[in-house]
Amino acid sequence: MPTALSLLDLAPISAGQTARDSLEASVALARAAEHSGYQRVWYAEHHNMPVIASSATSVVIGYVAAHTESIRLGAGGIMLPNHSPLVIAEQFGTLETLYPGRIDLGLGRAPGSDQVTMRALRRDHLSADTFPQDVVELQGYLAGKSVIPGVQAVPRAEQPVPLYILGSSLFGAQLAARLGLPYAFASHFAPDALHQAVRVYRETFTPSQQLAEPYVIVGVNVVAAETHDEAVAQMTSAYRSRTRAFISRGGVGRNYTDAEIDAFLASPGGQNLASMTRYTAVGTPDEVRDYLEEFAATSQADELITAHHAQSVEDRVRSVELTGAAMAALV
Repeated sequence: MPTALSLLDLAPISAGQTARDSLEASVALARAAEHSGYQRVWYAEHHNMPVIASSATSVVIGYVAAHTESIRLGAGGIMLPNHSPLVIAEQFGTLETLYPGRIDLGLGRAPGSDQVTMRALRRDHLSADTFPQDVVELQGYLAGKSVIPGVQAVPRAEQPVPLYILGSSLFGAQLAARLGLPYAFASHFAPDALHQAVRVYRETFTPSQQLAEPYVIVGVNVVAAETHDEAVAQMTSAYRSRTRAFISRGGVGRNYTDAEIDAFLASPGGQNLASMTRYTAVGTPDEVRDYLEEFAATSQADELITAHHAQSVEDRVRSVELTGAAMAALV
């Protein structure tokens, strides 16, 4: 069967844009994905990042759901140690009640922020240690089988919101396998452990009420355009901008030239940052399709979740459309 295709919307706030512009762009992207055969759109929880608008992830999901018809929407993910499981169960129970059959809940254990912001979130540095227990507690609330007597999440939807474990290491793979949950690997920015983590997950998977067989979602970056040169130009511009954001994070910083950014990425100090986007499909629709087909096969992915990086909203929407049409041709 052809690999399922989904969208990870990073909700970027580009230069000269407002957060509202970014959220309206998220609606446009979700609509494009809905019309192009994508399975789902996910949004990630990040904090204290002036260039990302999805910090209040559940609110973003609700807004986009109100402006789309059928596509699944969810968190990719909620950083559960930042929250009480009960509050997240209430939020996603509400979303599933309002938009039945359309809501996903991906869970991660990273802070989604820096150390100072982590303290501002009232998060203890040991919070991640209870992540497995917190997942089980959350699962109980969503299913109406609370592990804490006398406590229930209200509202609770008729059908439990499906859970997904996110990760970029073996920890998430092992937890997802033990709990019998789908596993999503963040190879769009943390590629190193991809193949080992997927292998561990598949080899140790235990069936559950939610899932009978292992299911793997793998992240991949995409820049699709009408011509190869146009796609490469969009990718180069987007990755330079991304590098500037990383360098200046936590401060204003100076405006580095394109030549300085390119030199940094080519230097030993910049190689780690450059390697984060190792898995990138760039080019014409045919070139992108060929890359995604091979990547899905080598990573043993059941589903690819694509992050489209063109800087303009119009180019991102077009990339989503071109990729969807190219992959649909395989059906």
